[in-house]
Amino acid sequence: MTTMRDVARVAGVSAKTVSRVFNDDPHVTPETRERVQWAMRRLDYVPNLLARSFRAGTDAAIGLAFPDIGDPFFAAMASSIEESLARAHMAVVVTSLGYDPAREPAALETLLRRQISGLIVASIGPNQAYLQTWLQRTPMVFVDRAPRGLAAVSVVEDDFGGARQAVEHLARHGHRRIALLGGPAYAGTIQRRMDGYSAAVSELGLDSGPELLCTEPQSSQGSVAEFVNLLASEHPPTAAFSMTIIATMALVRALQQADRTDLAVVGFGDVPMAEALSPAITVIDQNPAELGRVAADRLTALMLAASAGPSPTGAPRAKVRRRTVLPVQLIARGSGELPPPSST
Repeated sequence: MTTMRDVARVAGVSAKTVSRVFNDDPHVTPETRERVQWAMRRLDYVPNLLARSFRAGTDAAIGLAFPDIGDPFFAAMASSIEESLARAHMAVVVTSLGYDPAREPAALETLLRRQISGLIVASIGPNQAYLQTWLQRTPMVFVDRAPRGLAAVSVVEDDFGGARQAVEHLARHGHRRIALLGGPAYAGTIQRRMDGYSAAVSELGLDSGPELLCTEPQSSQGSVAEFVNLLASEHPPTAAFSMTIIATMALVRALQQADRTDLAVVGFGDVPMAEALSPAITVIDQNPAELGRVAADRLTALMLAASAGPSPTGAPRAKVRRRTVLPVQLIARGSGELPPPSST
């Protein structure tokens, strides 16, 4: 692991000079500063935030709060975050929030009272304004869904664009009556996916109506049950766009039980064993590992800025990007390419 002494050796300066550069000491000459920064980049040097945390009197750990760490999506993200933060000598304390929005404030505030060095959270509640006071002293990054009622750094996917891409893909294969599955709508990610679905339906002139919105707020299983009932109606949908991995998995089981292999399906988020199903599930891939890596990078930058304090020169320090939107991509595997039953 690269140390400050390694940077000093490559730059041809003392370790103390490297420390002065890192802390933005105004007495370091521009030439020396540039040489040290070049060495840091060459060696991929990450400052030891662990020691800084001890000096600041905080735990040498990052809080990680996700709805369900057993969910494959959140598990992959957590693993990526842990791997990234390990390079900065930081441990991770994990809290599962569950899916009851009422639990979020107490769970997060309990975690924050541990005087952790920073927090990465995938919120579940409709409003995070209660974290304003905590944000003033604890660096935070919201991942997968941006906060509401709070101006904070977030790393999210292109939920709107991904949903529109899913509907457009199904429409290209002849579908005009496409059902929407999943929920709840109060989650920012779900609302953006619903908006993307609605925009595509409107722009393409597809069938619309409240009966196609299987968005039962309490559970994904409930929304799938709505969809199964809809299949028995006079004008059933010929395709479905599922907004969550859990809903997609429930939908696959329901279709298998009904022996229905003729309905086109596109899911948001990759499903475990998706390629082994018949037909294999077409998905909008989110890349949770990349989400985790970028979130960890943003949090590290926030922590470094907080530990450095005001610039001694009076010049503004570089700001951490407030909002980062990562692209998503459609992976065609078979289920999303099925034509409407009437055209076979």
